[in-house]
Amino acid sequence: MDYDIKNIDLATGGRHRIEWAQQEMNVLRGLKEQFANERPFAGLRISGTMHVTTETANLMIALQAGGADVMLSASNPLSTQDDVAASLVSHFEIPVYAIKGEDNETYHKHINAVLDHKPNIIMDDGADLVSTLHKTRREVMPNVIGGTEETTTGIVRLRAMANDGALEFPMMAVNDALTKHLFDNRYGTGQSTMDGIIRATNYLIAGRNVVVAGYGWCSRGIAMRARGLGANVIVTEIDHLKALEAVMDGFRVMPMIEAAPIGDIFVSATGDMHVMDKRHFEVMKNGALMANSGHFDIEINITALNAMSQNGPRRVRPFVDEYVMQDGRQLYILGEGRLINLAAAEGHPAAVMDMSFAGQAMAAKYLVDNKGKLANAVHTVPLEVDQEIARIKLDSLGISIDTLTAAQVKYLNSWEEGT
Repeated sequence: MDYDIKNIDLATGGRHRIEWAQQEMNVLRGLKEQFANERPFAGLRISGTMHVTTETANLMIALQAGGADVMLSASNPLSTQDDVAASLVSHFEIPVYAIKGEDNETYHKHINAVLDHKPNIIMDDGADLVSTLHKTRREVMPNVIGGTEETTTGIVRLRAMANDGALEFPMMAVNDALTKHLFDNRYGTGQSTMDGIIRATNYLIAGRNVVVAGYGWCSRGIAMRARGLGANVIVTEIDHLKALEAVMDGFRVMPMIEAAPIGDIFVSATGDMHVMDKRHFEVMKNGALMANSGHFDIEINITALNAMSQNGPRRVRPFVDEYVMQDGRQLYILGEGRLINLAAAEGHPAAVMDMSFAGQAMAAKYLVDNKGKLANAVHTVPLEVDQEIARIKLDSLGISIDTLTAAQVKYLNSWEEGT
């Protein structure tokens, strides 16, 4: 079995952590048992380019139980947990191509390695796998039934491909599933982003001005958790409705250029480039920290910051780079501008990834069940799948809810009854 990981000797510790995460992933554990009985992926190859974490490991193990020949590479150079990669190779015989801190050349080599697998189903996190397949690995195309996409950034790229008529197989927008963006994006990103910032800096958050760029589901969670830690939260937006929502939620809202001189900690999670740019760096206060929780390292214009600094970055502690401006101000970038929750912390808690990865697994099964029936477009995960994931999650928490009576169902479906 070919693979490329940091150190196979880390496997035992990785297995312990995979098992620890599994305890919090009741929905996925149930799907694993179902898949083991039904074998929906028998004879199929599944290649994933995803964050190599304990939660992703449990997804791969569930797919393998369903009969899939699974292979995995990293979707971000800093998001790999090396002990998890070692355990997947050593204990589960799943080839992994991922090393924490790998350079861009190695990152793309690893993506091509999982495409060498000639996958029938792909699982992507940011659309680099889909993009590479369409651009340079077209010989793999005839094997592909379809794929799933986990992130907002990836969905943006896929919809652009679909609009241009460039997408050549169906993709399931797992990111847009209710059990993904309402919970994973908000509660997972919110908690893990603040966790990453605190682990990287050991800063007290209370009393600081925390500027959150965007007010989508991820940024909502970050703003919520920063406020919970005692921060004075400022939100920047480009969308009038989201800006109004942030105001109604009790946050200060202003353009980034106005927030730049007063912010202590800046966090971006928009999916767009140069949200923090040269004009913002020019007016930031001494000691300002910048972090990114969007998928790619483009939200902070580090190239411009390098050009503005005296001697480039100086690593002052793990995942903290200092840039000294020409006027002597010190600005700090966390996690090299990459996903701070995975660069400096462990990513989302397993309990919330349980729902997201259950969505991934069920979306993959949906693709198999509907092979040849779906258009080459970005498809929404069916509502009944979301409802089933939520039902299983509530059951695992010991929570029951009401059901409608026959009379209530009749009332809701009738136009003749009323006041």
